[in-house]
Amino acid sequence: MRIGLLGAGFIGTFYAMALQGKRGRDSVSVVYSRTQQAAEKFAKTWNVPHFTTDLQKAIEHPEVDIVIVALPNSLHKDAVLAAAAAGKPVLCTKPLGRTAEEAREMLAAVESAGVFAGYLEDLVYTPKTIKAIKSVLGGAIGDVLWVRSRETHPGPHSDWFWNQEISGGGALIDMGCHCIEIARSFIGKDIRPVEVVCWADTQVHPIEAEDHAIGMVRYENGAMGQFEVSWTFRGGMDLRDEVAGTEGTIWLNHWLRTGMEIFSTKNEADYVAEKAESTTGWLFPVGDEASALGYIDMFDDVLGALENGTAPTETFYDGYVVNAIMDAAYRSVETKKWESVELPIWRGRSNVENIAVRREFDAEHYLVKKERLSDGNTRLILRNKTTGGISQRFE
Repeated sequence: MRIGLLGAGFIGTFYAMALQGKRGRDSVSVVYSRTQQAAEKFAKTWNVPHFTTDLQKAIEHPEVDIVIVALPNSLHKDAVLAAAAAGKPVLCTKPLGRTAEEAREMLAAVESAGVFAGYLEDLVYTPKTIKAIKSVLGGAIGDVLWVRSRETHPGPHSDWFWNQEISGGGALIDMGCHCIEIARSFIGKDIRPVEVVCWADTQVHPIEAEDHAIGMVRYENGAMGQFEVSWTFRGGMDLRDEVAGTEGTIWLNHWLRTGMEIFSTKNEADYVAEKAESTTGWLFPVGDEASALGYIDMFDDVLGALENGTAPTETFYDGYVVNAIMDAAYRSVETKKWESVELPIWRGRSNVENIAVRREFDAEHYLVKKERLSDGNTRLILRNKTTGGISQRFE
């Protein structure tokens, strides 16, 4: 496919790396940047035949089959609306909007125009996450009760991230969108998020937005999603997920301590990995960053869906739901209370049963726990169905 890439910065570089790498048959034909120097440099680096500082011209270029929005958050809506008006399929980086209202406008625009749209949430597509989701769908850990997702690092690369008006917030909107969608993917995207409680503060950086946030999302079936995001973490980028189910647990470490470690006393100028803070001491290089961060599988899924006339794994509707959850989180930061997730548009299931389990033991008891002891016996912890009393017996 011939791609019109809107944005020649950090994320645009990762996209070009993925698009013009493994799939092979895709190429960026036009790149747009707000500055001539950045557009020209990007075009030269990635062998892009056309570059421009005119957004409309880039979208309407005859050699553009699909538009990818890789711009600062404040520009997402205008770019998506322009692509939809031009009848071009459009993909948008995360977060979809600065607010759920912006996201809903974008969703309405692409659906009204009848154009294909995909939400570029790369961390749902990491190889480990894809395999873990398949395991969960296969019933390997039973019903998912709790998902903890963490992304922390010393802070983003570009200046606009630190400007609350442009970005829409701080660490929460920058990385909470990843963590929230990861949790939804394990819990079930058809399960409605009900309410959110969140703490956020500015602990280190002299900015208006938060540089650290921790929150919990309660879902209608009783499952919990927990997100931990920070621009105050030192030592590189930490990406980790934990999934707890009724029958098992999954731990995922995507970036630090992933199997490749180097100790060096020599101060090398070589690039180590995204957000790495040092080139000496213990280093944690990443073999293929574009793949490890999910970009390769993301574009394979989204562009493959466009070719096949199917829906991608991540849609604009997903981006809208994530924005609605983050809106509730920001309200909770102010009120210091649980806040409802406002979703005027809900396309998932309703009145879902709670996943709380009561395991039958016999006619009179529920089984609380069964464990093997060091002497070879088995202890059973039981609850009486009538009285609620707890007792134990041995097998």
